[in-house]
Amino acid sequence: MKKSLLLVFAAALLSTSLMAGGIMTNTNQSAAYARMLARNACLGIDAVYYNPAGLTKLKNGFYLSLNNQSIFQTKDVTNNYPYLHDTPNALYTGKVSAPVFPGVYAVYKMDKLAFSFGFNPVGGGGGATYDKGLPSFEMAISDLVPSLKPTFGVTDYKADINFEGTSVYFGYQFGLSYEVCNSFSVFAGLRSVSAKNTYVGALRNIQINPVVAGTAYNGTFVKAKDFGTERAGYYSAVSAQYLGAAQGAAQLNAHGAGSLTFAQAKAMNLITATQQAQFEGALVAAGQSASTPIAQSQVIYGTVAKQTGDAAWQMNGLAAKTGDAEVDATQTGTGYTPIFGANMTFAEKLTVAIKYEMITKLTLTNETAIDGTGMFPNGATSRSDMPAMLSVGLSYPVTKKFVASLGINYYWDKTADYGKTSGGLPIANDKVIDKNFYEYAVGLEYNITDNFLVSAGYQGTMTGVSEAYQSDLSYSLSTGSVGGGCQIGFGDRFDLNLAGMYTKYKDGEKNYTHLLGATSVPVNEKYAKTTWLVAVGLDVRIGK
Repeated sequence: MKKSLLLVFAAALLSTSLMAGGIMTNTNQSAAYARMLARNACLGIDAVYYNPAGLTKLKNGFYLSLNNQSIFQTKDVTNNYPYLHDTPNALYTGKVSAPVFPGVYAVYKMDKLAFSFGFNPVGGGGGATYDKGLPSFEMAISDLVPSLKPTFGVTDYKADINFEGTSVYFGYQFGLSYEVCNSFSVFAGLRSVSAKNTYVGALRNIQINPVVAGTAYNGTFVKAKDFGTERAGYYSAVSAQYLGAAQGAAQLNAHGAGSLTFAQAKAMNLITATQQAQFEGALVAAGQSASTPIAQSQVIYGTVAKQTGDAAWQMNGLAAKTGDAEVDATQTGTGYTPIFGANMTFAEKLTVAIKYEMITKLTLTNETAIDGTGMFPNGATSRSDMPAMLSVGLSYPVTKKFVASLGINYYWDKTADYGKTSGGLPIANDKVIDKNFYEYAVGLEYNITDNFLVSAGYQGTMTGVSEAYQSDLSYSLSTGSVGGGCQIGFGDRFDLNLAGMYTKYKDGEKNYTHLLGATSVPVNEKYAKTTWLVAVGLDVRIGK
């Protein structure tokens, strides 16, 4: 139990996108993006990420953009498993926060060439806290109630579950843009992705409230491990006693006394009075008559010895599964993303931009300090790719002051490896993803004055995962986002971007069965999520 609980915790913290973007990819990478949402065809400094081929449209000189977003996410899972507390609407809330979510871009433009550098969290980027855990953590503990109630009257459970984790995939991008002609530019670059996941967790103090007549177990809470250990010792002792009785009865049976009662055997001086009392006491304790014939008693003793031996084995298992466990592990890995782009201008107004990022193959390696589960062997590896992505953008100045932009991103999820597993075995993405993920956005920007503009945008996403992909640990939902803000200019050298953004996720659900012993119990699980952020960015121009 403790192994499975902490293993699913690790899965829950695997890198996923923190806000805008695909299943594994962040595309909210600047304050200008947060205020507009459609930046795929932009020609600002954050084009280092969104439209690197368009950097040739900048004037000669050096440019720097410093951005930070503070992002906060709430993840709700509701589960109706009948043995969870608060069923049928057991609610589990996870809090994810990233108060520092940086984006740094630098460009040096020289005639037809533009050299660029970008640094940002291309995946993950937050820390997660689960105060109550998740259904997959608690269901295994709640199963103690139906499993132990028939024998020990258990009606409730408790446990201390504390988990914290972080996940961030930092990207370091270098590239070169070249102006082929006034209306056409190209880009080639490479991003190095440095991934790091950390897991610190503990499962402690699993308790149950057993009732055992004639003992101190009166329905108050005790540690499940201590109860299992004590009961295992008790059953082992009883099993040994009945095994000895069965062996004694077998000896009498072998000497032709099988049809006699123990009282008759005593009368014939085949056993002592003390032995008679022990044999008959064992029969009565087993719910049988003291006058049961010796041959039949041998069978009864053997049956009880086996039953209590099995019970001792089960109680030892209970003790082993409900002990405290801790994890302190880190996973790290590095991957590389080739990036290509093109920027085209039509009729000196319409900008069309294309960018293609190839798949980033990432293998994460465990660096384990504490592993009370055996599930994080030091040096073991796992995959966590980032998919190939195609982005297309259009931008058009409707008037001298009013600009409209569109953007589309498409992710090849099915051909990547996200490290999904089932029963400890890896599952290919195309087995749990029906369609690739895509997102679309529209943004509007209006210059009120030469040094002040406002903007707003809407972004929608459509996930293509199947129900088999979804779990309380990792689920993907379609979204709708709104963003808005302003840009304030300070002369010709500085621009300050201020923005806010809110994302609402479409509710999702999954119906599955949970195996309780040999019984499959139907479960309905619902998923909800909301995210919001505030962003600030400073663009600096040191050009001619």
